Amino acid sequence: MTMTMTIGRRGLLGSLATAGMLQATLPWDLALAQGTPGTNLRIGMTASAVPLPNGMPDQGAEGHRFMGITLYDHLVAWDLSVSDRPAPLRPGLATEWHTDPADPKRWIFTIREGVKFHDGKILDAEDIAFSYDRCFKNDAPHYDARGSAQVRSRMPTISRWYAEGPRIFVIETSVVDSMVPYGATWVGITHRGAWEAAGRDNDRMLNQPVGTGPFKLESFSFRERAVLVRNPDHWEARRIPKLGRVTLIPLPEANTRVAALRSSQVDFIEAPPPDSIPSLRQAGFQIVTNQYGHNWTWHFSLRDGSPWRDIRVRRAANLAIDREAMKGMLAGTMLEGGGLVPVGGPWNPVRSPRLAYDAAAARKLLTAAGITPRTPLRTKVAISASGSGQMQVLAMNEALQQQLKDVGIEITFEVFEWNTLLSTWREGAGVPAVRGCDAINVSYTALDPYTAMIRLLKSDLVPPRANNWGYLNDPGYDAIIERIYQTFETAAQDALIKQLHDKVLDDALFLFVAHDMNPRAMSRQVKGFVQAQSWFQDLTPISL
Repeated sequence: MTMTMTIGRRGLLGSLATAGMLQATLPWDLALAQGTPGTNLRIGMTASAVPLPNGMPDQGAEGHRFMGITLYDHLVAWDLSVSDRPAPLRPGLATEWHTDPADPKRWIFTIREGVKFHDGKILDAEDIAFSYDRCFKNDAPHYDARGSAQVRSRMPTISRWYAEGPRIFVIETSVVDSMVPYGATWVGITHRGAWEAAGRDNDRMLNQPVGTGPFKLESFSFRERAVLVRNPDHWEARRIPKLGRVTLIPLPEANTRVAALRSSQVDFIEAPPPDSIPSLRQAGFQIVTNQYGHNWTWHFSLRDGSPWRDIRVRRAANLAIDREAMKGMLAGTMLEGGGLVPVGGPWNPVRSPRLAYDAAAARKLLTAAGITPRTPLRTKVAISASGSGQMQVLAMNEALQQQLKDVGIEITFEVFEWNTLLSTWREGAGVPAVRGCDAINVSYTALDPYTAMIRLLKSDLVPPRANNWGYLNDPGYDAIIERIYQTFETAAQDALIKQLHDKVLDDALFLFVAHDMNPRAMSRQVKGFVQAQSWFQDLTPISL
């Protein structure tokens, strides 16, 4: 369900003042989640529903954070154990991987020995093949269409996959593709026996999933909660959880999450509103932040009829944004938008002057394009009311709306539920579901070259194949990306990725607004959490 909306400030700043008001709005009695003292971590998520426990969860990357890497393991994993540097890849269910020296389109993964599924089955390469069938083989009886919608775009070049004996799994690609290990972090591994035990029914399997992850699913209610319990037999000793249980509770409204934390009905919340942070600290709650690969943008349509096809309009919009003021509004819980990745590091080493705040220069560009405050450009943008990585989405978009109006661009918003907005993003600009919007506000993971840039820019990765929502079709981008695909040496690849990112900044392909600092608030009883420089986080070190 969507509605056309021009956001007003009064509506943005309303909050729940008492726990009594909280109880009237929560979907279920949170007292039921108390569990055994000291063993149950209760988390207030930003999502409006519990992510699907199918190994390929919905609800964006937040779903993968809470229901993907908890219940399941993957061929390749992220090292989430450190906070002082970006999370690197590490071995998961594969102990090593490499391309075939005789054929660089053939990736060979060596499968870890002795790993047990939650039901006691020992992992082998056929289980990996079965799980990849669920994602990519449309005619397989166990194909999971909902899960595939979340994962297929992560590995667009995959063409064939198979087991070669119990310890070797092979992925073949249609072109040489150095990005394959990153894609392998998204496919949760289960086995055929688990699917058959669920009556060969993917819907029934939601209530009895079987992975190899550090947690098992105890109960699942889509709109209310999920309870995960400790897997004491996890193959990686350091990731055997210190908690007995984790209860996941969907609380999409930011002030509701804060009220739940203050009233001791949850222990840990995602994305507290910035104006609540000082008082939460004063009351003794922990506030944790860290930079990570994330960008918060408007993704412009470049299809015929879109006003954003004019580079002058795109550049003007970027010049019209006061990112420093936005940072102040968010109490420092963001970095000023520097592109498709935060400033710093080899891909975006210095801040671009093209992203300076200069309203006069913006007006000059718009005047040249025939746009003034008296003859404004009027256009619509698709946004969500909440959601994973969307930060304080209504307040931020209201600020953008006012700043753009000041230079002659008048914005109205089409507001979508988060999961619906993601579906609209996957369908592409110009489809009826987008309701005439010429831009969409979806925050992106920027963990690796593919998720940060390639899937958004390559001409053959338009929906439904991947996330080139705006239908960019530029041979210059494609040529750089092809070279990145074929380059495996790190320094050479980094230089090409920087070249690609510089071109994105030159062309102002997005409205670059912010990079999230990923704030979380938690009770003083929560111990051991390490906030990695990643969209994903490891719950296993936490104790109460």
